[in-house]
Amino acid sequence: MIGAIVLLHRWLGIAFCLLFAMWFASGIVMHFVPFPSLTEAERFAGLAPVNRGEVKITVADAVATSGIADATRVRLIQRSDGAVYIVSGPSRQRAIRAADGNDASMKSADVALAIAQAHARQREIDASHATIVGRADYDQWSVPNGFDRHRPLFRVALGDAAGTEVYVSSPTGEIVLDTTRSERGWNLVGSVLHWIYPTILRSNWSLWDRVVWTLVLLALIAAVLGAVLGIARIRISKRQISTPYRGWHALHHLIGLAATVFVLTWIFSGWLSMDHGRLFSRGQLTPAEAGLMNAAPDWREAPSLDRQPISPAAREAEWFAFNGKVYRRDRVALGRQTLSRRGDAPRDGLAGFLDVHEIQALTGRFAVGCGLPSVLPDSDDYPAPSTTPGAPVYRSRCDGDLWFDIDGGDGGVLQRLDPSRRAYRWLYSALHTLDFPVLLAHPRLRDVVIVSLCTLGLTFSITGIVIGWRRLRSSLAA
Repeated sequence: MIGAIVLLHRWLGIAFCLLFAMWFASGIVMHFVPFPSLTEAERFAGLAPVNRGEVKITVADAVATSGIADATRVRLIQRSDGAVYIVSGPSRQRAIRAADGNDASMKSADVALAIAQAHARQREIDASHATIVGRADYDQWSVPNGFDRHRPLFRVALGDAAGTEVYVSSPTGEIVLDTTRSERGWNLVGSVLHWIYPTILRSNWSLWDRVVWTLVLLALIAAVLGAVLGIARIRISKRQISTPYRGWHALHHLIGLAATVFVLTWIFSGWLSMDHGRLFSRGQLTPAEAGLMNAAPDWREAPSLDRQPISPAAREAEWFAFNGKVYRRDRVALGRQTLSRRGDAPRDGLAGFLDVHEIQALTGRFAVGCGLPSVLPDSDDYPAPSTTPGAPVYRSRCDGDLWFDIDGGDGGVLQRLDPSRRAYRWLYSALHTLDFPVLLAHPRLRDVVIVSLCTLGLTFSITGIVIGWRRLRSSLAA
């Protein structure tokens, strides 16, 4: 039995020792430099105040013109070429000109360039030398599935000192992503390596999912076999642990014993990052719940909200359906909005968000026995930050040990937590990113722990590379 374990571990180790080293080294980079994205603060900073004089058609007209029968959200933004409504539903989204109801999708590179330059000026980024780099469905930084509704994307190099590039959505004309030279460089040795993210593979999500899931599972098997073998080969004499090996083998054995718990839990939790519903629930609404959440409202109610004019300082106005009713929120600052509902006075300041009774009315339709929602503290073990800074997130606990987290800013469901999903939070997120509450409360300590453990894992992997290379070379020579 031991002989079979030795043989299997040896050849799996030769096959995967480079992957182990890559994962540990790139994990350190990823901790400090995440994958490029356009943060909500950056997106909002790039918006210009809405020119209300250009708005000639109603929200109901925009929805009807869009042809999106299941529309649940409409946003009004100011592009460099005029005010546009972005009509969105579960199926698709479309941009409609607020002046005349014509299609406002992005077909011209010149217009995309002007939109990118206007966005940059709002953020005080020098875009005087901006140029269109290309228009494509995928590149290395736009492969995530969240951009599927925006493809193809115009990529614009702003020509600033930071080497910023922004991506303009063809369907909506919005800026949806930005990257800098530094982010791109670090991510080539960080996220791209760690997630095995080359564009040609990641652009086919199902293929990438199967390939990476299988690779990590085989790596986990190699690690488990190594742990079994390492423990079996321990020598204990006079209460001291020693190894029967010499040289690199001894280093591999002893460092492996010291790193066993971390290596096994880290590879296991990394494998769970690719679970995607295989073993655990995904934290998403069921089809029945999604049907209730995404039920299209009577958009003829929306014009009645417009008796209260949009604030001249608003950079974005959004009409959204929540529990069958239409709400409008005027966003005048990143964390400040005015919320309106038909028949009610506008709410502003700290009251400019959905309240607990409105949340309870919705979640009570999802499940039975839902108590009065509570506001989620920032330090909660199951965090769910709002997409609107400063907005409350409400947690509704229902019978069957089922929780729903609802964004008080825009009414979106942030996560659905059943016992399976709560277990996944600890087995994946906590074990892989070490976001245990005690470490989150001390970020510097967490940095040190993560770097130290990944360095230990990298050192262990390097000993495996040396041993594997020597074994492979001797086998080929024979």
